[in-house]
Amino acid sequence: MSDLFNSVAEIINKISGIDKSTISLDSNLMTDLRIDSLDFLDITYEIDKKYGINIPVEEWVEEASGQTEQMQNMFTMRDFLDRVQKLIDEKK
Repeated sequence: MSDLFNSVAEIINKISGIDKSTISLDSNLMTDLRIDSLDFLDITYEIDKKYGINIPVEEWVEEASGQTEQMQNMFTMRDFLDRVQKLIDEKK
C-alpha cells in the first residue's frame, strides 16, 4: 500500500498544495487535511486517470449517509486507499 499511499499523497499535494509530510494513513481527508469537495473530486479524477479506474464517490457517500462514524472512517486515508486498492485489484 505504500506505493499507492505515496502516489495519492503526491496527487493531493499537486491539487491541494498540502505538504506530503503532513499526510498519514490516519489523516481524515476532509477534517484533518481540510480538502474541500471540489478538490476531492479533482483528486479522485486524477486517481481514476492514473489507475484506469472509476471511483464511485456518490455511491460511497450514499452508502455512509446517516452513519456518522462510517462517513468519518470512509474519508481517512487508510480506508480511502483500501477502497481504491480494491477497485485497482478488480480491474486486473
